[in-house]
Parts: sequence; C-alpha cells; structure tokens
Amino acid sequence: MNTTKWRTLLFFREFKSKVIDNDVTFAAQLSFDRIQMIETLAKYWDGPISLTLYLTDPELEQAIEFVDSSEMLQDRTNIAYHAVFKDGEYYPINLLRNIGLQNIETPYVFLADIDFIPMKDLYNVLRKHIKSMKNMDKKALVIPAFETQRYRSRIPKNKKQLLSMLATKALMPFRQDVWAVGHSPTNYTKWKTATSAYNVEWKPDFEPYVVVKNTVVEYDPTFMGFGWNKVSHIMELNAQGYEFIVLPDAFIIHKAHAPSFDIAKFRTSPIYRMCLQNLKDNFITKLNKKYEKSFSDKNNDGDSVTNFLAKAN
Repeated sequence: MNTTKWRTLLFFREFKSKVIDNDVTFAAQLSFDRIQMIETLAKYWDGPISLTLYLTDPELEQAIEFVDSSEMLQDRTNIAYHAVFKDGEYYPINLLRNIGLQNIETPYVFLADIDFIPMKDLYNVLRKHIKSMKNMDKKALVIPAFETQRYRSRIPKNKKQLLSMLATKALMPFRQDVWAVGHSPTNYTKWKTATSAYNVEWKPDFEPYVVVKNTVVEYDPTFMGFGWNKVSHIMELNAQGYEFIVLPDAFIIHKAHAPSFDIAKFRTSPIYRMCLQNLKDNFITKLNKKYEKSFSDKNNDGDSVTNFLAKAN
C-alpha cells in the first residue's frame, strides 16, 4: 500500500449550500489540465458540486484565479473545491475521490467524472427518482453514459434527442468499441425504450456512474493512475448486496479529450499492467475474505483488453 501523505486544503474557496430534500452532490476529481470542464459542468448542473483537484502550489493559485474571473463560477457558492498537492509520479485517483466523499454535505452523491456532461436538469431528475425510491439503503442508481468522438458536439436536451443522435451515430454508448464490458450490463438496448427504472445484475468489470447515499463505502486508495479504480468500488458495492437500478430518463455525455498520461502508461508499459494485475489480485483476495465471497479475475475478456490497448484514449 502506498503510504505517502498528501498535503490537502479543504474548501479553498467559500462554500455555502442549503441542503434540500433528497439533495444530491455531483462529485468528481480532476487535474489542472481539465479545469475548463468546471464551467461546462456548472452550466448543466445547478445543484451542489464537489471537486477535488490534484495540483502544484502554483496551479492552485491559477485555479483560484480561474474561478474568481469566471462569470459562470465566481458567484457560485455551492461548489466545494478541495486541493490535494502533487507528490509522486502517479495520479492518486481514489484518494481524491475519498476526500470528496468525506466532505459531502448532502444525503446523496452522484459519483461521476469531470469529463462527463450531465443532461440538462439531471439534478432535479435524480432528486425525483431518489424520492420515488423511498429507501436508498444499498441502492445504486445507474446513470447511462454515452460518448461522442467529436471534440465539438451538441449535447442532447432530452432522451428523444439522444435517441435521434444514437440513430445517426453522432453518439454511442460509452466505450462501446474499446471496453464494452464496463457498461454493457446497463443494457442500452432495453434503456432505449424503457419508461421506468429497471434492475440489472452486476457483472465483472462493470463500472457505471451511480447515485448512492453519502455513507457509501470509500474507494480503495491503492488503485492509482489508470485501471480498475471504479471497477473495484462497484465490485465492493455488489459484495455488500447493492441493487443496481438503471434510470430510464437520465444520461451523461463523455466529452472527448486527449489521452491521459496514465492511460499511455497502461498501454505501453507491461510492468505497469503487471503491477495493476497484482493490485487487482490483492483487492479480490481481501474482498473475498471481508465479505466471504468467491470473486475472481478469471472472467477477464482478453479480446476487450487487446482492443482497449489498441484504441483507448
């Protein structure tokens, strides 16, 4: 386990947010090169947001200047900004997620990523579904994820527009061509015609974006950089007996971006992939012992991995 202690600065900008019924926070982490995405997120998500940034000291100063000079962000007080200062070669993705989780003030949290744009009014749609569930104990609401390969593409306003864009291949299910196992359990075919929420079964390598109670188990911080950081978390939710419930009228869109340093490492370094496999094996061993389960990594789709190495960005 990595024992590095990162310097952190919580709420480095004023945060005020009045919690309302069934309130949900959009939680994400990011490095400085993704900072422009904050404005896009704020445009589409009216509710509270939690952002944990991985920064150098000079980048923190630039981040504060960016927020203070942004017409979209300067008056938003319901965005919590936390800083973790850079230390080491690899991106501590799950540590960043955990810091965000530990400081959520709403009863529910949408565990997302900064490169996703929520559909307009998703905040209120989620609150409506949370209310309809009555009890959210051990429930994970799955938000179907889609993507466009275009750096500039319009965001559908609703499901009708999204279905039209799917038909013309302007959009597609997220990672359909390079890592289908990550989201295929969502059952996009069923979702297209669904008018009510439906349950899906967990499968190996499932990594949906979900809404859960803020008391959800934290991420395993040993996963750093690229690979299995979300998969391991969803696997633990399954071990705890969570239901995975797909929402029929909700979606997020992944915005295309240049390949990250960590994905490049995964694709080019056999040693990196070997270390990741060791982390996976250790995690599964601990999970099986903790929950008296019999998970394994034997279901890995070798063709999917090969495809991902060839195409992923």
